[in-house]
Amino acid sequence: MEEYGKILIVAMPLFLLLIIIEKIYGLYKGEDTVPLMDGVSSVSSGITNAVKDVLGLSLTFISYSWMVSKVALFEMEANALTYFIAFVVIDFYGYWTHRLAHQVNFFWNKHAIHHSSEEFNLACALRQTVSSFVNLFTFLLIPAALLGVPPTVIAITLPIQLFLQFWYHTKHIKKMGFLEHILVTPSHHRVHHAINPEYLDKNHSQIFIIWDKLFGTFQAELNDVPPVFGITRPALTWNPIRINFQHLWLLITDAWRTENWQDKFIIWFKPTGWRPENFEEKYPVHKITDVYGFDKYGTQNSPRLIYWSVAQALITLLFVSYLFNNIATIGLPNIFIYGLFIFVSIYSYTELMDGKKFSLFWESIRLIFGIGLVLYFGDWFGFNSIVPSGNYIVGTYLVFSLLITIYFVAFEFRREKTILLNT
Repeated sequence: MEEYGKILIVAMPLFLLLIIIEKIYGLYKGEDTVPLMDGVSSVSSGITNAVKDVLGLSLTFISYSWMVSKVALFEMEANALTYFIAFVVIDFYGYWTHRLAHQVNFFWNKHAIHHSSEEFNLACALRQTVSSFVNLFTFLLIPAALLGVPPTVIAITLPIQLFLQFWYHTKHIKKMGFLEHILVTPSHHRVHHAINPEYLDKNHSQIFIIWDKLFGTFQAELNDVPPVFGITRPALTWNPIRINFQHLWLLITDAWRTENWQDKFIIWFKPTGWRPENFEEKYPVHKITDVYGFDKYGTQNSPRLIYWSVAQALITLLFVSYLFNNIATIGLPNIFIYGLFIFVSIYSYTELMDGKKFSLFWESIRLIFGIGLVLYFGDWFGFNSIVPSGNYIVGTYLVFSLLITIYFVAFEFRREKTILLNT
């Protein structure tokens, strides 16, 4: 928990720097692939996922350590060979968990967030799930367990393999010659994120493209088929917490509505997107049918809202950095209270990004929650020991954030609604 938080303190600014560089390069080339609202939503999603992981809000039924103790045929030391074996096995594990997430209705819920951006950029790599609370696929690491790869090697290699998936989320790097035959490249991954019929459910590999070629899911990027990004049932929100549970809510409501008891059970295990017979007509859900003829979500935001949203994401990153750097000091159960504050913060400002007046309610809850914590503990989780006026800084920010929300809800959103009615 604490160790992973320390890793993220280094990784987060590096990822943010690379996203900014991609933004600047895109503006220079006249092809900006990182619209600010999309980027803020992606970064916010990355924050929720990081907080969830650092707080350990997930359950593993079968741990790798247990498997090693039961099935290992050899006892291996932590060396270059074991790290190589671990990396290959984890990549194999990643291919199959990724593929199953695309092919099974229930598992798609945890992965839809990653594909929800209608752009393709480094920021969308940060769109990771908070809705997966149970790890069901540890058994796919059995090859490493049989060889006796130490659990510490797996624990170190897993985040490395994950971070190495960041770089290929970009439109600016074209095809890469002979590397296209070995590694997952930006070209391969553009295909994976595309909703064109030619590209759907292809290229599930994470580092080595060999798995797709071996198991029949490979598709090269075609020169005459430019990839269009997103999900066929678009999220229509910037709120990453909403996106994380949209598909699950659809499954729950469909299972509740259907009168066929068999459908109530099989809907969870059917191919992604399956619904009971006639439900598309009875309970229609917006779906993209023409991949070249739909409007991207949220492209008409005011500059003031865009810049405020960027500021909110950056301030939230500061709050998260403080949490990750002081996990031991903050301690249990206070780190979970802090994590809840982060989730409420993100929910609040991304609701505002969506232009929802109810964001004022969430911002009020956040203010009451934050000020309540300061009054109860007499300090913002030890921040006063670093900055003597820490309480006043946190309190002033929370009050100012509420006032800004009131401004947008009372004036900006009303003005925008008036403009729409007059056009």
